[in-house]
Amino acid sequence: MPGARGIRHRARLRDSRTPPAMVLWITARAYASVMDEVRPAVADDDVERVRREVYRGFVTDGRPPSRAALAVTTGLALEQVDEAMAVLATTRHVVLDDAGRVVMAHPFAAIDLHFSVKGRRTLWWGGCAWDSFAIPNLVPEERQVLVATTCPACGRAHAWVVTSEGPPEGDQVAHFLVPAAHVWDDVVHTCGHQRIFCEEACVEEWLTRTGNQRGSVFDLATLWRLAAHWYDGRLDSPYVRREPAQAKAYFAEVGLRGAFWGLPD
Repeated sequence: MPGARGIRHRARLRDSRTPPAMVLWITARAYASVMDEVRPAVADDDVERVRREVYRGFVTDGRPPSRAALAVTTGLALEQVDEAMAVLATTRHVVLDDAGRVVMAHPFAAIDLHFSVKGRRTLWWGGCAWDSFAIPNLVPEERQVLVATTCPACGRAHAWVVTSEGPPEGDQVAHFLVPAAHVWDDVVHTCGHQRIFCEEACVEEWLTRTGNQRGSVFDLATLWRLAAHWYDGRLDSPYVRREPAQAKAYFAEVGLRGAFWGLPD
């Protein structure tokens, strides 16, 4: 998970007899009071506007808009943009790096995570196998894309024409390393290990070489079903994320069941 930015605050109390727990409570309360005064107000509608503009940038340009560009398009102050981005990161709508830059806004990525997705007008980094197959199902103007990657085990190049109509042909298999319940423990690591291999033998060779435990292995048709409707509505406003029970039901509907795909309620 990207590093969190923190602010250290120290307070000195004259009464040395104050219990340590009370010191912490008073310090936290004083800090919160100060921050409420200096933090720029950002309404839920403003947060949603920033989210929508981030996605618009990815859809049209293949990359997120800059902080300054977001301020212009939303009419917000730069500090309000920063606050909105922090809220979006906390609520898992975007992933930020330590400098506050957008790394991912699923299914889009601003970094190379082993997949490229080429449409008629835009070239994207696919966030992972799942996200790469999702893009033609999400972007109305790009119902057919060329997804390219290499096998993590042998390095063989693979490419598929992926459409919104149905899964591509191919005997390759997807391997997801991190169980669904732990995706957000380190989401960049998770996405970087949702890969496509030539065949199961390549999966086993890679697992042996890297010392990783086998995750979930499935065919391209299942991968396409997983991606097809997972991000439905993400370009609309407002967008509401699925609850865990809805996510588990979706996984089961596309043929992904068992402990690996379980989520806490």
